[in-house]
Amino acid sequence: MGKPYLLHFATPGERVSPFDVNMAYDAGWNAVIPYAGVGLDDIAGFTQDAIFSRGPKGVKHTGLFIGGRDPILAAGMLDAARKAMVPPFEVSVFADPSGAFTTAAAMIAAVEKALANTHGNTLHGRRVTVFGGTGPVGMTAAVLAAQAGAEVTLPGHDGLSRAQAAAAAIQAGFGVTVHPLDASSEAAKATLIANTEIALATAKAGVQVLGPDHLAQATRLMVAADINAVPPAGVEGIGVMDNGKPLAAASRQAVGIGPLAIGNIKYKVQQGLLQAMLNADSPLYLGFAECLREARLHVT
Repeated sequence: MGKPYLLHFATPGERVSPFDVNMAYDAGWNAVIPYAGVGLDDIAGFTQDAIFSRGPKGVKHTGLFIGGRDPILAAGMLDAARKAMVPPFEVSVFADPSGAFTTAAAMIAAVEKALANTHGNTLHGRRVTVFGGTGPVGMTAAVLAAQAGAEVTLPGHDGLSRAQAAAAAIQAGFGVTVHPLDASSEAAKATLIANTEIALATAKAGVQVLGPDHLAQATRLMVAADINAVPPAGVEGIGVMDNGKPLAAASRQAVGIGPLAIGNIKYKVQQGLLQAMLNADSPLYLGFAECLREARLHVT
């Protein structure tokens, strides 16, 4: 009997995500072992504690999954885990804090597809606004859009402070520039919306960031994507399964992408990468960039 496939699941928080545990078992891992309170200072020792007990061949049956809620911390932990490997004792590592990497990758891949299909365009040079951009999915989506060459704005509905802090963290952590904006007044928000070409709605469940009046002002809008499946929709008029459907409340050129269309891609990305870890001949290190590459394989 061969050695079982063991996935060690580390989170800086108090508990791991049941969603991710279910996904790992469904992808074929024989056991998923949770560990809480594992942070950046702990991950190197944690990694080396996991790699030496199974031998150079058995180590291929071992993997690490990094959770939590902070995308910058998770990316740092992924890098630290990689540096802690001692070949041939080396295992695959997958970071996906609160599903932010896989969800943001799915959102960006779907937007890229809609832009190409509807407008014959790419994200390069487009004006992207990430509503709810101080959260894990929003910050990751902002990074991916900026890396694709977009001009990215993080509006602060409650002022400049949190948006400014998120933008500074993104610059420090990933080396890309996004622009914070005080959008606490309706006048400021109206000006922002009038200039937005891509709207990414990543606010918390049940919060509508763009209503009918806002969309009426969005004369340059090309694509709006929403991850909120809890009513009301994050963007008025986007159905949960919409995938490039014309957005009637906005300009005639705008199309919408709904949360379940994005979620379907996210599910395939996470399952695909968890299975890739099982089947890899050499260790894989899976962060948001690898999630985006996988997501592009699953857009329709």
